Amino acid sequence: MAEKVRMQSTRRHKPGARACQKAFLLAHMKAAEQAARRAAKVLESWRQRFTVNEKARFDLVTEADVASQKTIQEFLGRRFPGYAFLGEEGEAAKVRPDLAGPPTWIVDPIDGTTNYVHDCPLYCVSIGLWMSGDLVVGVIYDPCRKEMFSGAKGLGAWVNGRRLHTSSADRLDQALLATGFPPDMRGQEITLDWWRFFSLRTRSLRRTGSTALNMAYVAAGRFDGYWAFDNHVWDVAGAAVLVCEAGGTLTNIDGSAYDPFTPDALVSNGPLHPAILKAWRSGPGS
Repeated sequence: MAEKVRMQSTRRHKPGARACQKAFLLAHMKAAEQAARRAAKVLESWRQRFTVNEKARFDLVTEADVASQKTIQEFLGRRFPGYAFLGEEGEAAKVRPDLAGPPTWIVDPIDGTTNYVHDCPLYCVSIGLWMSGDLVVGVIYDPCRKEMFSGAKGLGAWVNGRRLHTSSADRLDQALLATGFPPDMRGQEITLDWWRFFSLRTRSLRRTGSTALNMAYVAAGRFDGYWAFDNHVWDVAGAAVLVCEAGGTLTNIDGSAYDPFTPDALVSNGPLHPAILKAWRSGPGS
């Protein structure tokens, strides 16, 4: 059976062990922040001179994606030799790391490439650290708003040094929800059905074009929830820790324990989660 990500709080340790664990996680979080800032500078340097290719229909990639990922991998590789690396770009295997394997950096060098291509200021760099079957560090950097979202398991989550907390909305008619669409909508029309379903039951809906920002905004209390059917682990690895540390809830669409290596996700502020799950049982295709 596939290992599910364990998002509960860290186990109890003796004071000395807790201090070491805290220092360990904070060092990795700070390094990921540095890597994300370096990658953002690379993205800016490629502005107006990149070319666009398609990995699949409407699924875009640019030289900036590749250069950003290379910058992150080289920087973190120097800081933490022996760690594994799982990035969106390139031909390397994109599979769940072995439970007994080394810590793995999971990276999306531009989450929101289509926005980046169109100079729409809704994209980010996403970096997560997977260790012993768990996500323990997450960093999201939005270079347009100069917002650094960062968190570490059991220690909290912040944006530019300010502690993150999810919202308190517990009814759909109070909620601002976000979602994501696949690049190619052919055969995925159920996504539009769910958009209509929730648009008639919530305060409003948003679609930013960046999974990582959607989830970071849930952690920050800007969105009350988020759902999607077509994520990859590099889309969510940086933001999952933020949501949990800010007081939110993550599950798969059916309410089961969240597995970031599966494509579906249901993310909320916490209080709203039962209402979303209840709605899910009566929505399109139920």
